[in-house]
Amino acid sequence: MDPTSAFNPQQTQAMTTPPTIGAAPGGQVTTAMAPVRALQARIVPGRAATLANGPAREPFLLELSAPGAAGLPGVAATGQRTPLNLCLVIDRSGSMEGLPLEYVKQACAYVVDLLSPNDVLSIVTFEETVDVLMPPQRVTQKEPIKAGIARIQAGNTTNLYDGVSLAAQQLTQLNDPGRVSRMVVLTDGDPTAGIKDFSALVTHAGEVKSRGISATFLGFGPEYNEELLAAMAKKAGGNYAYIARPELIPEVFRMELDKLLTVAATNLRLEVKLARWVRLRGLTGLPTPPGDREFTVPLADLERGAVLQQVLDLEFTNHPLGDYRVAAGRLHYDDAGTGRPESIELDFVMEFTADAARYGAPLNPEVSQAHQMAQASRAVEQTIMGLKTGALNVTQAVNELQKTQMLLVQDGRVQEAQEVTLAMRALQSGQAGQAEKTLMGTVVNLDQGKKSAGP
Repeated sequence: MDPTSAFNPQQTQAMTTPPTIGAAPGGQVTTAMAPVRALQARIVPGRAATLANGPAREPFLLELSAPGAAGLPGVAATGQRTPLNLCLVIDRSGSMEGLPLEYVKQACAYVVDLLSPNDVLSIVTFEETVDVLMPPQRVTQKEPIKAGIARIQAGNTTNLYDGVSLAAQQLTQLNDPGRVSRMVVLTDGDPTAGIKDFSALVTHAGEVKSRGISATFLGFGPEYNEELLAAMAKKAGGNYAYIARPELIPEVFRMELDKLLTVAATNLRLEVKLARWVRLRGLTGLPTPPGDREFTVPLADLERGAVLQQVLDLEFTNHPLGDYRVAAGRLHYDDAGTGRPESIELDFVMEFTADAARYGAPLNPEVSQAHQMAQASRAVEQTIMGLKTGALNVTQAVNELQKTQMLLVQDGRVQEAQEVTLAMRALQSGQAGQAEKTLMGTVVNLDQGKKSAGP
């Protein structure tokens, strides 16, 4: 990787001319990035300056946004949306028999009704065996498709691995860069047939992502493995949701489709090259940050009207006075509207000073808030683990979750705050398993760093 030909990774590069800057919230500065077709990026340092000639540590906020049309969040400036290449992947094992499968059929029919002739749909079902209910085709005749969905019958065991694999085959049959490729998987149980190993399934989800396909995993009922589905969703760059009751299945499908219909950029990859004497101490979504000075991090797809925040916690040792570029990077992504690959150059710049009043200033409030959100995911995970191991009782877990909920409300993360509320209610009513499944959705969302652009 070579983010800039002038950047030497063996040293922290002094800036011979001041960086282009603009006002940031809290009176600090932010590197201004030129807007591009689908995404915009900005970098906000935690402080305008940090300590020179001694150890220092500062967080940087990298914020990516996908603007919609003026006044219409989620709508492209052209008033059009990107067509989909969508595969519905439905668990029809024996445990889905009855109301669960009936609501799945209703949800799938709803999806069909909302798609247009420009969209391509395929449907895969899985139990002990996997089947293509419908190969990839444009949604031009909706009634025959819905009639086929209505004929789905419950089978035996659950072969999740082969279901995902067959769905990926359907999606890759259409090599059209002007579409968003996504599979939506719904399952209600642990894999009981085919490849069942946790690591193999998560790795498989990453392989699907490497082929330009994002995958969303929806877990239904009390029996599925929430840690597995959440890990697969994160690895596949999609979403995760827990569906507590059958009647909620259509609504969760609707919310997922709403997101898909407004995707602006896919296959996001953040490449970063740190200067010498710069160490990465933390990065949003990674419990253990990369130890190398050069690394690549895959990011989630981004919808129009949404923002994605990544906080890089950087540590410096003994820098002289002056402005220095402490890291260089490049964001790669595919423009969902054009299908073309795009990239944005990123410069992380810090001024090193001996002025104690400047390097001792409070953190930029925006960066501080994002930094707390990046850490909140680990706090929720620790609460889940405490519940599982008995290290926390219900009262202690609820107290910890209340702290996280306050942070989420302050940050305008309505969905995550509601999830935490549902989890606390479940705990207080003796439904610890339901609480853990709900909280895994909060962890996935916080690890992605993605949120609505606000009201």
